[in-house]
Amino acid sequence: MNIEQLREYCLQVKGAAECFPFDETTLVFKVMDKMFAYIGLEPKDGDFFVNLKCDPERAVELREQYEGVRPGYHASKLMWNSVYLHSDISDKLLKELIDHSVEEVIKKLPKKYQEIYKNS
Repeated sequence: MNIEQLREYCLQVKGAAECFPFDETTLVFKVMDKMFAYIGLEPKDGDFFVNLKCDPERAVELREQYEGVRPGYHASKLMWNSVYLHSDISDKLLKELIDHSVEEVIKKLPKKYQEIYKNS
């Protein structure tokens, strides 16, 4: 998956919005005004990576299983992973990890907002 395909997939998430809250080179994707993904528009070490929220236990498992999954760059290492686009991560798995990130964001919202999201 390339960076444009990643952007397109993130924008297909229900209620997703994109913005640049940090600087002109960090694209952030939000749902219910909470970040679920962000990506630098300039490659690091020759590759692009996306930071995705992840269940802490699963985050560790993914890092152990895949070379392309590392602790979150400029993020909480406990709950965020950096997933490199040109690595041993398949497009299918990357999409699953994006969806998982959205689920992690939604489940941490107050019940009222979870219901609003679910019914929107």
